[in-house]
Amino acid sequence: MLLYLKVVLFTVVAPGTVTVYLPYLLLRGDDGWGVDGARAVLGGPLILAGALLYAWCAWAFARFGQGTPAPTDPPRQLVTNGLYARTRNPMYLGVITVVLGEAVLFGSSRLLAYAGAVFVAFNAFVLLYEEPAHRRRFGADFEEYCRRVPRWVPRPW
Repeated sequence: MLLYLKVVLFTVVAPGTVTVYLPYLLLRGDDGWGVDGARAVLGGPLILAGALLYAWCAWAFARFGQGTPAPTDPPRQLVTNGLYARTRNPMYLGVITVVLGEAVLFGSSRLLAYAGAVFVAFNAFVLLYEEPAHRRRFGADFEEYCRRVPRWVPRPW
């Protein structure tokens, strides 16, 4: 139970900042808070899909990996099932999808640019920290996983 509480706490702090607080700061000076029906029909499902994607991944880290998404308490087992069998970074893709959904929902080019910046930051983190750390922690298992599963573009079902 404590593990799942740590996952929730991390989610509120890190992805919550990226998907709620920082977009709020970016939009608060805009007059573009109005949402029309067409943007809601497109943006709402993107936000929901991204949030569900993130939630499944965070749950999988706790359930199958016995850890959290936090770099200070990473999974103890390599998670390669479910969404992680299609792409190595579905959690990051979920966060980016939420931000893209917000950009659509609010019709904000500022949020669209922010989504691009978030992707660049995630990619740098993955390349410079996360993958080297996984190589040290999981060794040959992670190398084989990298050969089978693409980093960003999900492979088909």
